[in-house]
This record gives sequence, structure tokens and C-alpha cells, in this order.
Amino acid sequence: MTDDPRFPIGRYAAPAAPPGHAERAALIERIASVPEMLRLATDGLTEAQLDTPYREGGWTVRQVVHHVPDSHLNAYVRLKLALTEDAPTIKPYDEVAWAQLPDTAKTPIATSLTLLEALHTRWVTLWRALDDAAFGRTLRHPVGGVLRVDALLAHYAWHGDHHVAHVTRLRARESW
Repeated sequence: MTDDPRFPIGRYAAPAAPPGHAERAALIERIASVPEMLRLATDGLTEAQLDTPYREGGWTVRQVVHHVPDSHLNAYVRLKLALTEDAPTIKPYDEVAWAQLPDTAKTPIATSLTLLEALHTRWVTLWRALDDAAFGRTLRHPVGGVLRVDALLAHYAWHGDHHVAHVTRLRARESW
């Protein structure tokens, strides 16, 4: 944990070495827990609270809730591309622009929470079925360079926890 509201659990740090079986299993369980953790973190919030930024200049809780499935959908597709193509180059997306699209303001968060739950059911099933060779497959990110599948796993385990912490820290700070 940090005092920086942008990174309440700290900045992402890629593993120094590829994770082993036990570490991968723990990372997968973290991803599996995100839908329920985000649902609990937002339970009972009012519309005004959902429209509160988690930090000055930051996204609102509503934007965070819609961002997580947007991001994880992209990650799921990237994983499937890495598993089915030879070192594919993936397309980045402008997450800030996505967070400002009308569906973010007009869609109830329950829709994105349900989407996240369904997505994670599929994603976690796939993660759990992968063998060692699959975790070593790669993709190319135009900015990040060549990434291994196990690096995606570590990054998205952090990503879910990171955004849940945005909401839970705000709730604690505001005594909601």
C-alpha cells in the first residue's frame, strides 16, 4: 500500500523471472476474485458517490467500474491472440477516451459488473487450462515490446487489485 492515490497498491512491477506453477495459480486466483471484490467495493453507493473521482483529476468510481471490463476484455482478446498466432502485434486503445464515451455515463454499473463476472468466468477457465508452453508464448505491444503470456497474467492480477483499491480507498477516506 502507498499514500499515492493514483497507485494505492503501488505501481506495477513486472516479475523479475517468469512465475512458477504456484505463483501462477495465486495470480489466477487474484484475477478470479476481482468481479466479487469490485461488486463488494461498490455495493450501496449512491449515484452521487459513483460520480465522485477517486482522486483529484482522476476518474469517477463509475468510470473505474466500466474501465475494468473494458480493459480485461482487451486483455482476454490479447491472450487468445497470443495463444493462437505467432507473436501477434496487438492494438493498443485509448483507455481515457473509452472512459469518456457515452456508454460509461449512461450504463448502470450493474451491467459492467455482470459483464466482468461473465468475462472472468471464461478468462479464468482459460488461464487455468494453460500449460507451461502456453505461458511462455509471446505477443508484441507497439509500445511495451515483446511480452510473455505469464507477464500478462501478472499485470492483470495487479490491474484488478489496483482499481478495486481505488474504490475501497475512496470509501474509507470519505467514510462511506
